[in-house]
Amino acid sequence: MRNLFCMFVAAAWTTILFPFTCLAMLLTWDAGTSLWFVRHLWSPVLLWAGGAKLVVQGRENVDPKRPTIYVSNHQSTIDIPCLFIAVPVNLRYVAKMQLKYVPFLGWYMTLAGYPFVDRANHRAAVASLDEAGARIRKGVSIMVYPEGTRSDDGRIKPFKKGSFVLALKARVAICPVAIEGSGRLMPKNSWKITPGEIRVAIGKPIDVAPYAESDREKLTREVRRQIIELHRSLGGPDSDVDDAISARADENSPRGAEEGGSPPAQAESTSSGKGPAVA
Repeated sequence: MRNLFCMFVAAAWTTILFPFTCLAMLLTWDAGTSLWFVRHLWSPVLLWAGGAKLVVQGRENVDPKRPTIYVSNHQSTIDIPCLFIAVPVNLRYVAKMQLKYVPFLGWYMTLAGYPFVDRANHRAAVASLDEAGARIRKGVSIMVYPEGTRSDDGRIKPFKKGSFVLALKARVAICPVAIEGSGRLMPKNSWKITPGEIRVAIGKPIDVAPYAESDREKLTREVRRQIIELHRSLGGPDSDVDDAISARADENSPRGAEEGGSPPAQAESTSSGKGPAVA
């Protein structure tokens, strides 16, 4: 019954909030207004419906005035509302370009200032990555899941390098984030909901100034190492520190930067049992 209840709440609450979110943006001409709805109204209700108790440590490492790329491991679809609550800043997720043309969802994401990356065409992909970097430099903070998919055993998978290409282009800090417990509450490819505790640890930001643009692999390894340490501190299983880089990653492509989600229209992806649409 809880599974059906969660599906109903996610769909109904998203449908109710969506028009008010868009109207608020239009009236205030401020994209941050929509993120207030997402962080304070949409996300808490989804966690309540799933019976999730969220425990967060390290919020002192978040500076809302500093544009930052937050990088997290990924266990479950419910990670998205968890991190909107856990990280006290107006976050956007990097989205693949196809979502821009989805009715309602694409309109909302465009109005809210979500960066889009086109991975179908290399030239367009590089241009869109540069545009995303420019938005970040202007003050937009984003969250990415560089594993590219949700972990099915809780261990942290190898990272794609696209997120770190983006960070090096934008020249902004990276903040490591670890999440544990969400995969048990709502496993990958499942709507079986088991109420429980979800723990999040936010690490200290990493200054990319010492890294050249050619150091993306070095930066990827360091960020992943720190996330693994944070994850272990939360009681997560051991992950292979050496198996750091995804074999499928193309170091000249932004594909790996496209790990995120798209609230409040997330109900479209969660109701299908799939993870974030831009994983």
